[in-house]
Amino acid sequence: MSGSGIQLSSVCIDRGDKRVVEDISADLQAQRIGIIGRNGSGKSSLLRALNGLLPVSSGRIRVHGIGEDDRKNLSRVAGFVFQNPDHQLIFPTALEEVAFGLRQLGSDKKTASRQASAYLAEHGCSRFAEEPVHQLSEGQKQLICILSILIMEPKVLLLDEPFSSLDHVTRHILLKKLESLPQQVIFVSHELGALRAFDEVVLLEDGRLTAKGPPAEVIDAYLEAELAEAERRSLLAEAL
Repeated sequence: MSGSGIQLSSVCIDRGDKRVVEDISADLQAQRIGIIGRNGSGKSSLLRALNGLLPVSSGRIRVHGIGEDDRKNLSRVAGFVFQNPDHQLIFPTALEEVAFGLRQLGSDKKTASRQASAYLAEHGCSRFAEEPVHQLSEGQKQLICILSILIMEPKVLLLDEPFSSLDHVTRHILLKKLESLPQQVIFVSHELGALRAFDEVVLLEDGRLTAKGPPAEVIDAYLEAELAEAERRSLLAEAL
């Protein structure tokens, strides 16, 4: 298999006694990929498996050359950003949070702190580097979460609904930053408008991959199907 991009081969994922991802095979090579689908369609479970946070029940995953059985290196090559930054932030300050990734890679405390400070400055975050993270805005917290992953230079950045609690302006700023990254980006979102500028969109339905292609094509077909389903339910409710 290729050492670039993401390859999925007959991937199944179980959570408890429920199968949440069913027999997904795909070659994901595009630079920016959106994953869409209804709640419970398996999006978050698939994303977590790409980082090693969730084991696969069967099938094979390779993320830029790293297999699903090498979960330690998988977590390094595939950086994961949680939906809620409070689930990711573990240190009192932004500087400590960003430096932690470098410590994990083997840097000593002094070197990691110096490099983290320079990295925050590079991204316009020096002003709150020493501020308690619980006092930061939701947008600032999410930015720190992203930077704490990016400083470790992963091959792919995985984002699970990272903009759900952010205002429109902050979403736009962070989206523009994501667009400029050299990393491959896999973005799970219900905000379909944000994904129209991506290179590719994948649709999951009931744990299965049912569409993969240009954003406009996949998103429009999904919206048409959702509208038809809503109309069907409305007619059924009227009949009852």
